[in-house]
Amino acid sequence: MASRKAGTRGKVAATKQAQRGSSNVFSMFEQAQIQEFKEAFSCIDQNRDGIICKADLRETYSQLGKVSVPEEELDAMLQEGKGPINFTVFLTLFGEKLNGTDPEEAILSAFRMFDPSGKGVVNKDEFKQLLLTQADKFSPAECPLQVEQMFALTPMDLAGNIDYKSLCYIITHGDEKEE
Repeated sequence: MASRKAGTRGKVAATKQAQRGSSNVFSMFEQAQIQEFKEAFSCIDQNRDGIICKADLRETYSQLGKVSVPEEELDAMLQEGKGPINFTVFLTLFGEKLNGTDPEEAILSAFRMFDPSGKGVVNKDEFKQLLLTQADKFSPAECPLQVEQMFALTPMDLAGNIDYKSLCYIITHGDEKEE
């Protein structure tokens, strides 16, 4: 009997710890999206206890036809939650993955490297050349379409300079004109 009470207390503590996830995550999604995530959570939570555990993940994979999932893979998934994975934590994990942009200040710092005068703008043509030749390069075949699509949404002045402060805001917060 005492071990049963200890097990119940442990489960209650785990549930309370899982509930500490950010309730602000609900503001990241529309109500219809939250409902879809709730349905997905319910499909994964096989034992219907409100917490996704290793057995839930194993059973979900089994239903999808993948029966030999390595323990390490399941453990890694569960460790992403940094504690018990209830619906709020589940939603937070998806929010982080879907909104996986760097913080606004990190993006601004990167743009500042190309703005030695500190005016808050970068020349469009020079930036396009950097996209073609540096780091994770766009191929010449990709460049016209993808870069032009990007530039179509990028705030620019009449001289062809990118207003990177406004662009960073759009990247991290969304375009305020979108509805």
